[in-house]
Amino acid sequence: MSEQTSSITDTARDYYDSEDADNFYAAIWGGEDIHIGLYDDRRSIKEASRETVLHMAKRLRGLKPGARVLDIGSGYGGAARVLAGDFGAEVTCLNLSEKENDRNRALTKEQGLDDKITVIEGSFDDIPEEDDTFDIVWSQDAILHAGDRGKVLDEVARVMKKGGEFIFTDPMQADGLTDTTVLQPIYDRIHLSSLASFGFYRRELEKRGFREIAIEDFTNQLRNHYARVRAELAERRDGLEGKISSDYIDRMLAGLQHWVDGADKGNLAWGVMHFEKV
Repeated sequence: MSEQTSSITDTARDYYDSEDADNFYAAIWGGEDIHIGLYDDRRSIKEASRETVLHMAKRLRGLKPGARVLDIGSGYGGAARVLAGDFGAEVTCLNLSEKENDRNRALTKEQGLDDKITVIEGSFDDIPEEDDTFDIVWSQDAILHAGDRGKVLDEVARVMKKGGEFIFTDPMQADGLTDTTVLQPIYDRIHLSSLASFGFYRRELEKRGFREIAIEDFTNQLRNHYARVRAELAERRDGLEGKISSDYIDRMLAGLQHWVDGADKGNLAWGVMHFEKV
């Protein structure tokens, strides 16, 4: 791992291990799923976030009892518990935040799924698993944090069996965006110098021997999600006093607004990407 990539990994780990971040995701998202949701007029943040998991799971042809799944950037393990509990998969959760991993293990044990789910600490830049091990690799809104996204895709290709499926989501910049300086506030917020795009993933996965099954563009849901999270945080701010610092809330409200503005201006993208290793 390069010095730059290691530094980015450490920054992400420190953020997600912080008390403020842990309490924010537990309080606002519900502490199970911490990713972008699929909304309709009725769904809460928690319900919309779970709907994304269900939508992705239903796309997978190989999701069956005993299927081996690797969830990279697994957060609190909400998706893993759906994949194991509802579909009978054997899931390995790879995540760099020990605070999130501890919560994942506790919730998994509470739900009686610790025989089907293994939680390991690590980075998707250097996946601690053998070649040709997994039938499915799954990821939700995590790869954007990688210092070298190409290295992540190399690792996904390495650990996946031939014929396996890679399904993931990621907040991205729009294809064809020429003036990337308009996204500088977002880059600054996530401590990176770029975002990927639909085109990036298509090109890079094709180079690594993947075939595109489907890409669903749900960019409008990125805007919906960040706007809903921001409104919820602002509305509940007083009740979160003592759990989340005012400075963190101020920074989060500003950061969420940058995502909303970027989506409104057509500079961002988000969707479900589904590929097969051939």
